[in-house]
Amino acid sequence: MKNIFFLFLLAVNNVAGQAIENYLSVPFPTELTASVDGKNIAWVFNDKGSRNIYVAEASAFTTKKMTSYTGDDGMDINGLEFTPDGNQIVFVRGNPYNNSGEAANPAFLQTSTARNIWIINKDGSQLRKIVAGSNFKISPDGKRLAYTSQGQVWILSLADTVSKSEKLFQSRGGQSQIRWSPDGTMIAFTSNRGDHSFIGVYHLDTKNVSFAETSMDNDTYPTWSPDGKQLAYIRIPNMNDIIPFVPVREGNPWSIRLFDLKSGTAKEIWKASAGKGSVFLSDIPVEENLLWWCAGDQLIFPYEKEGWQHLYSLNINNGVTKLLTSGDGEIENVTLSDDRKMIYYTTNITDINRRHIWKLSVADGKTEQLTKGTEIEWSPVIINDGIAILHSSATKPAWPAIVKNNSISDISKEIFPKDFPSTLVAPQFVTIKATDGMNAYGDLFLPPDHKPGDKHPAIIFIHGGSRRQMLLGFHYSQYYSNAYALNQYFASKGYVVLSLNYRSGIGYGFEFREALNYGASGASEVNDLIGAGKYLKNRNDVDGNKIALWGGSYGGYLTAHGLAQASDLFACGVDIHGVHNWNTEIPTFAPWYDYAKYPAIAKKALESSPVYYIKGWKNPVLMIHGDDDRNVPFSESVNMAEMLRKQGVHVEQLVLPDEVHSFLLYGNWLKAYSATFEFVERQFNKH
Repeated sequence: MKNIFFLFLLAVNNVAGQAIENYLSVPFPTELTASVDGKNIAWVFNDKGSRNIYVAEASAFTTKKMTSYTGDDGMDINGLEFTPDGNQIVFVRGNPYNNSGEAANPAFLQTSTARNIWIINKDGSQLRKIVAGSNFKISPDGKRLAYTSQGQVWILSLADTVSKSEKLFQSRGGQSQIRWSPDGTMIAFTSNRGDHSFIGVYHLDTKNVSFAETSMDNDTYPTWSPDGKQLAYIRIPNMNDIIPFVPVREGNPWSIRLFDLKSGTAKEIWKASAGKGSVFLSDIPVEENLLWWCAGDQLIFPYEKEGWQHLYSLNINNGVTKLLTSGDGEIENVTLSDDRKMIYYTTNITDINRRHIWKLSVADGKTEQLTKGTEIEWSPVIINDGIAILHSSATKPAWPAIVKNNSISDISKEIFPKDFPSTLVAPQFVTIKATDGMNAYGDLFLPPDHKPGDKHPAIIFIHGGSRRQMLLGFHYSQYYSNAYALNQYFASKGYVVLSLNYRSGIGYGFEFREALNYGASGASEVNDLIGAGKYLKNRNDVDGNKIALWGGSYGGYLTAHGLAQASDLFACGVDIHGVHNWNTEIPTFAPWYDYAKYPAIAKKALESSPVYYIKGWKNPVLMIHGDDDRNVPFSESVNMAEMLRKQGVHVEQLVLPDEVHSFLLYGNWLKAYSATFEFVERQFNKH
């Protein structure tokens, strides 16, 4: 077995002066937020592993770097929030703990890498650590900070720098979803007890806890009325013996409930219909709350009764509901204006393979598309006379911009690297016929010098999740933005690349996402993968003997399936932190699951796993895994490598010490991607 650790030090196949590093050189923006008055925006740039906060102020929106962290240190920054006066920013820096109580530290720093809450003036002065913790909320008057630590809710003064934190109460389970009341006298929260959860209210004046109601269901996503007299929340019935990564097409319907604080009574004000949409979908929109109390006593909520995750309104006074966002497509981001009269949202309605931004008037339900065209836009935040967004295109990674009068203007242009490749291609949308007749979808990258009749090697990229969708441009997630960059790199080196959107992913509606027998209930998505391989093999511009696979997580799972079930079709593969046995992976997300206690489920899960088909695995594989992975146990790769070696399969490996699932170190992205390209090149050059 070859040791390929040295590949990081090589400029791999650096033809025409462009290496993989060039494709990953653009700082990636996240955590875009705005001050309440709309005069300032802030975000985080991850610049080759060095993460810092940047601020831009209206009206010129000239960029200022607020923090000065240096080096590829693996320290994450998230949770940016302006104080109500707009003068300071509170944020979290550091990494979460694993089950052994170790904070992620792939850079082997000698200082603690645990998460702490920090505050800094918007001019970059007086940076100070507030307290160890995360998941904070600033009080409406900006004087106090509520946060969670070790599953409990704490409070701290922002004005008094010497005061100590106070734990508000001690409760069983884990407390989360902190929500200050509008007048700052109460804090609503969710108390998760495993198979049920309560909505609680802490009264700061009397220092006591009350619960809206206690039930055997999962009450979650509390939202205050504007006057602070009521709480609305979502009730989700528990579902016993349902493992993750299987289709859940219907169940006991979820509902919306209303709690009146004065009377202490709660009631149901809306309930989903039986059948489609009866199971609450929390994957999208990607927001901390999925219930918005708007002006005119309108509650806005997501619901997929029509087969797509749309926004609906509910009039609290008369119970009338209304579909607000009709069309084939789904809602992914939602931003409510401070006056609660306008909603801005991200969707793929009218452009299924991209994302654009719309606005919705709460009063009359009218919608207006604000961005359109061949770019991708997401994460809208409200500023004076417009919105700030992040956006990308087929040839340019994510970047912050201002949208005014339907015109998009980039900011921070001086930061964009001048050596970013200029020869990227625009992928084409294709429909794939799966081997069982179902349609899957893909983005096809052709080499820049593509000529009809030329024979090219080919590679299929398989995303993770599986609740993901690859787009016709750089992705809004850094993990998949990096993957898109590597796909472009493969294309630049003469490969035909197919980025596969297989069943169980988002973006294409209920029937596609909750496809029958997917995942641990039958692995029906393997039909999409084999169909994609046959699609490439039948193209006259592809060398049918040189088709490779690569993917991470769920993509690693399908890479392993492809190599095990179709060794005549796929010549080699790169399996990055892939799932190989559902029975040992599922407990990561469902700790209650013990395969010995559920023999019928365990049998089907095993038959849906790559290990079940391992005897058919003949061709070489490169396995890449960080050994502090909290999503896919490192043992998944250890055990698969052992079994493959026993039957004579060529296995190469790249292990990233102390690295987590979504690599924290820029250097590890380079190692993994350089190794991926070099491995595939070497296998194909043997023939």
